[in-house]
Amino acid sequence: MIRDVFEIQYPGPMTTIQDMGRFGFRKYGIPVSGALDRFSSSVANRLVGNPMHAPLLETTFLGPRMLALSDCVISLTGASVNLKINQREKPLWSTLKVRAGDVVSVGPAKSGVRSYLAIGGGVWSPTVMGSSSTFVAAGLGGFQGRNLQEGDRIQAGFQEEVPPMLALDDKFIPCFDHQVILRSVQGPQADYFDEGLQTFVSSVYVTTPGADRMGVRLHGPPMEFRSQSKRTIVSEPSLPGCVQAPPDGQPIILLVEQTIGGYAKIATVISADLDLVAQLRPGDQVNFVIVSLAQARTARMDSELGRQSIKFHVS
Repeated sequence: MIRDVFEIQYPGPMTTIQDMGRFGFRKYGIPVSGALDRFSSSVANRLVGNPMHAPLLETTFLGPRMLALSDCVISLTGASVNLKINQREKPLWSTLKVRAGDVVSVGPAKSGVRSYLAIGGGVWSPTVMGSSSTFVAAGLGGFQGRNLQEGDRIQAGFQEEVPPMLALDDKFIPCFDHQVILRSVQGPQADYFDEGLQTFVSSVYVTTPGADRMGVRLHGPPMEFRSQSKRTIVSEPSLPGCVQAPPDGQPIILLVEQTIGGYAKIATVISADLDLVAQLRPGDQVNFVIVSLAQARTARMDSELGRQSIKFHVS
């Protein structure tokens, strides 16, 4: 059974329903989609007693203002924002009770970009290809395949038991700095570059406003191609974290809503650092460091073990 839990009074610029993604359809041109910051989204769900993959709301820069239609529990994680219930500021990374008639509002991000609002029982939407994730470009999933709008009603499942009121221990809360180091492995076209690869790892790049769920454009010293190298390639599959080098030599970090690309890929950001990419905002500074595949695997295992060992306390 499902119930109406919130009515959107103001949606924010880009608030969508996401889960952990849509897998198995990339060969048909359907991207994974899903929550960009997987750590923040999974913790938000754990705080309200949901499975980690349950659908929730992902906000960008500025979150929604919502009228509660039913009693429920919520949590908000991710970017540093002001969360208010009836104009009273509430803590992030915590379980919070909401009563019917309350107004919940999520302010603009002060650091980071994306926030994750989980509702006890899980946000409900029809599944498309096994996922509730919204892919706006194709009108798939989520709320009618689009970002939320004023007047939309958010539904969620019933919870038989109210979960304990918890908060994530402070030492596990990520800090989204304005200077980020991204570990990367060499990409499949790294040999298209010579001095350009050295430029890539020795330069500071700045995040531009040209960032969305498809990718993040950076600006800085151009990565020079070898004189005999082509500036484009035959389009081939791409994955989240691939760093493309278009003809102007300015890096583009791909995210979850692209399946193929025709630009040379100088590197791939390792999976353990992709949550950092999801929280980059315009003006943030990025440095790339090349690591080995073995180091990337170790970082992935360390990241997974770290996520399994996070601790909560009663709030």
